[in-house]
Amino acid sequence: MIDLRSDTVTLPTKEMLEAILEAKLGDDVSREDETVNTLEETAASILGKEAGLLVTSGTQGNLVSIMTHTNPGDEVYMEAESHVYYYEVGGLSAIAGVIPHLIPGNRGQIPPEILEEEIRPQNIHYPTPRLVVIENTHNRAGGTIIPPDNIKAIADISHDRGLSLHIDGARIFNAAVGLNMDVAKLIEPADSITFCLSKGLSAPIGSIIVGSEEFIQKARKNRKMLGGGMRQAGVIAAPGLVALKTMITRLREDHENAKILAERLSSIEPLNVWPVETNIVIIDLANTKYQSSELLKELEGRGVKAVSFGKTLVRFVTHRMISRDDILQAADIVADVIQSNN
Repeated sequence: MIDLRSDTVTLPTKEMLEAILEAKLGDDVSREDETVNTLEETAASILGKEAGLLVTSGTQGNLVSIMTHTNPGDEVYMEAESHVYYYEVGGLSAIAGVIPHLIPGNRGQIPPEILEEEIRPQNIHYPTPRLVVIENTHNRAGGTIIPPDNIKAIADISHDRGLSLHIDGARIFNAAVGLNMDVAKLIEPADSITFCLSKGLSAPIGSIIVGSEEFIQKARKNRKMLGGGMRQAGVIAAPGLVALKTMITRLREDHENAKILAERLSSIEPLNVWPVETNIVIIDLANTKYQSSELLKELEGRGVKAVSFGKTLVRFVTHRMISRDDILQAADIVADVIQSNN
């Protein structure tokens, strides 16, 4: 099976599994797990922030970060198709108690001038504006990279208006590799960022939040409140350390494979393929006889897995478990299915 549903299906490497056996463990709630401490310090150093915090998932990381930046009833600004709004079970309202203020973006980017207009002034009738969240890379926009000039402009407006900036950076290393840019420089203007160890970096579990010492100290308590206080969590942290040391630069291969897949799919009439910047490829079936659910069923029967992104949209994600041959084979299968029914 060629599994292109997500980079979350990546399996840990042998080195990651061996690292678990050698990990120095302790009670992480008491800050006694040496491996967790090393991972948090390493992640903070790589991203140019003061401190880090291991969390179980990107969803937990975003929720902890939002809770740490805000108070219940505050207003949080985000792009209308952002993951934190679309796929995180409404936790920002149900648990953090904040009000999402959605801003339609341009391929995932919030236009700075629109943000400036949308941030409401302090008024007894309004929720207090407190936080802006951006997503980099942007999943539903097709793995697009939010460039440094947009991040800086959003940060400047946010800070000028007394708001903080959080980056949902689940795939931030894809963005940095795609830009050929140091990740710390890319996210420098942000007050906090969450990134995943368990997507393209191939660790089996875990995400990291980084920010200031004060922010992380408060976030640690919010993590505990959400049931994220772990004990011998070095068994999670050990493969995460290997991921940071060995998996970042190889993301370029995933990007190359995604572009090859997009090129092959673009040659299939009458598919429309969105522009590709990182490891996500989205096709639009609007001009075919298929809806996404129908195509996915046929593809899986032929050995290719992908996911629906809407009635006529299908997403493919390249990752370490997918070879160049897999890409070519998958494209041929898609072509055969589409062309035999149009």
